[in-house]
Amino acid sequence: MSTEIKNSNQNAVIIGGGPAGFATALMLAKRGWHQITVLEKRPAADFYEPDKSFHYLIDGRGQKFTDLLGFTENLAKISVPNTDFYLTEIKADGNRKTSKLPIVDPNRKTAYWLQRRIFLQLLFQEIEENWQHCITVLFNTKCLRIGQENSKLQIIVQEINNQQTYQFEPHLLVGCDGINSLVRQTLDNWDNSGTDKFKMQFFPSASSGLKYKVLTIQPNFPIEHNSSERAVSTMAYAIRGAFSDSQHSLSLGILPFAQPNEPRTANIIRPPNHEIWQIPDGEKLYTFLEKAFPQLPINQIILPEESDRFAKSEGGYFPQPQYCSGLHWLLPTSENGGVVLLGDAVHCFPPDIGQGVNSALEDVCILNQALSQTNDIISDALPLFESLRSPDIKPLIRLAQTAFPWQYNQNIPRKRLWSINFFIRLLLSRILPFIFSPPAFMMIQNHQLSYGEIWAMAQRTTIYIYVFGLMLISGSLAWFLYDIG
Repeated sequence: MSTEIKNSNQNAVIIGGGPAGFATALMLAKRGWHQITVLEKRPAADFYEPDKSFHYLIDGRGQKFTDLLGFTENLAKISVPNTDFYLTEIKADGNRKTSKLPIVDPNRKTAYWLQRRIFLQLLFQEIEENWQHCITVLFNTKCLRIGQENSKLQIIVQEINNQQTYQFEPHLLVGCDGINSLVRQTLDNWDNSGTDKFKMQFFPSASSGLKYKVLTIQPNFPIEHNSSERAVSTMAYAIRGAFSDSQHSLSLGILPFAQPNEPRTANIIRPPNHEIWQIPDGEKLYTFLEKAFPQLPINQIILPEESDRFAKSEGGYFPQPQYCSGLHWLLPTSENGGVVLLGDAVHCFPPDIGQGVNSALEDVCILNQALSQTNDIISDALPLFESLRSPDIKPLIRLAQTAFPWQYNQNIPRKRLWSINFFIRLLLSRILPFIFSPPAFMMIQNHQLSYGEIWAMAQRTTIYIYVFGLMLISGSLAWFLYDIG
């Protein structure tokens, strides 16, 4: 095993080539940084990972970044806008109903649906076409160790295929390496402040622990037996199953997709004890799905190899909402740089509110703001970034915990109670908008409000509802006592 040293001043190493990592590289390049290296375990930007083939809805918050780089128009060309969002519900008896989903506020920025890998391709294409002279992306590369030597950062990485190792000494290390972040764990080991600021704080959620897998289905799939009618790529589908008991009940949610000739994906999200997770092979899965969805020609929709892959896949579990309060680390001497955490490395939660990618892209924009205000002086920029972003992080986690956790039908009575609460808030906000705020799930779609502002408004409305309820109860009781007196 040989080691090659790659060392220079004022350079950046970004661990993690997901949306946050690529976005950070592009932001730094736009700022004039010339030596930016992104380390990514995957073999290519367009590498297809079936169980990560979920969709993003890039809203106004995420578009702060695409606006910054000037490719929101390119994003729109490869996506399905939420302003043209049609949903077809197909019931188990074959009956269908198509409706256009209402837009919460037509004055807000259009949001765009696209698959994760398509968004990553868009970011990587921007790197390849415009920033290749200053951004290097090393695929098939993993970080082995992060250390300090003579008050400098030392990053040891390894190419997965040939075991070649490299050493970097960056001025800035950016941790975009997800929920199990090696960068964050390293900072936790280094931290001797006694504050545990790099340890994750966990919050319970009704959707945490749900198991998910992504089923790849054929493009333009038939939507009923013995018919030439095919699915439309830009339309969403909700396919209802025939089973009603909790152990077997199932629905397929298929989100819109702008590429008509590429495979579609259906998210299956159920509790860990659901029958579908016990199926060992593709043949038995076919049998189960044919019974669950008698309205569909399953054998024309799902290929045998995909059925087998799905059955044998481990899938994933929705995490608990979690965050850490420490966002940066400075080396002992200010001229030797520091470390910053972004995206899932610092805040992570189930996909209930659709803010995973959007909050990560907003992190990047706020880091850009901090660098702009400090002339890219890392020792000033990173503390400023933490002071700018910290007020939003716990509110973001609390919103993820409470805003829409029952949408997966894991508990129908609790979902109904949540729906009642939602519509009470919506009604009150329309009758008395100067007192009551709309439901948090609706306010999240307003990118002009920070997560902190949204959470404060939601909490204030909760207090007002309690006070209003107590006043009604007290008034009714007083009237009752007066009436019987």
